[in-house]
Amino acid sequence: MENSSEKKRNERWLISNYPMLSNELKAYTTPFIELMAYYRCAIMEVETKFRVLNEELSLEYDRNPIESIKTRLKSMESIADKLMRHDLAMTTENIENHIRDVAGVRVICGFPSDIYTLSEAFLRQDDITLIQCKDYMKNPKPNGYRSLHLIVEIPIFLHDKKKPMMVEVQFRTISMDWWASLEHKIRYKKDVVITEEISNELRECAEAAERLDAKMEQIQKKIGANETEIYI
Repeated sequence: MENSSEKKRNERWLISNYPMLSNELKAYTTPFIELMAYYRCAIMEVETKFRVLNEELSLEYDRNPIESIKTRLKSMESIADKLMRHDLAMTTENIENHIRDVAGVRVICGFPSDIYTLSEAFLRQDDITLIQCKDYMKNPKPNGYRSLHLIVEIPIFLHDKKKPMMVEVQFRTISMDWWASLEHKIRYKKDVVITEEISNELRECAEAAERLDAKMEQIQKKIGANETEIYI
């Protein structure tokens, strides 16, 4: 659930941006606070599933396919901004129906093949419904960005009901995550104009990271083949 400091921060934001509703603060903010808590529960459900898969697959492959798991919940400011861009009112219904990435889980893997192994195992679970898949590994974005994005629906079990929630799951290798993080810092730095030359150089770095992923996976497969020969 949302902690008290998060709840107070969201309440302060709602008051400052919707002062006309301050007299009815509790009635207005409670649905938003509850919805954010539900998204946080959905994040915990997804994260737990990947931790279980990581434990199971580590027994089969003698290594952990997941390097790390990162989670995030969109802030009220980001949610309001996104709704505004789509000319939608700030309501819980619009958040649930029109924003698919309020809850996010990022799974960082060692090798590209781990991404597909994990994503396929995850989607085979009978309480996961795939809403959308965008494979930027097979079809990178023009700027060189690579990742696998899934929008899934997962149920959370509350004390009196079961509620389906949407979560965005991103899969990246270590090199994909490293490139994406630095590219974002460079590209969105204040008062900096990104020229075509810099964009090309950033894309070249992404392509170099892709070659590095392929080479490292090739080495890993050779080691695996050698181990098999030894045991035979």
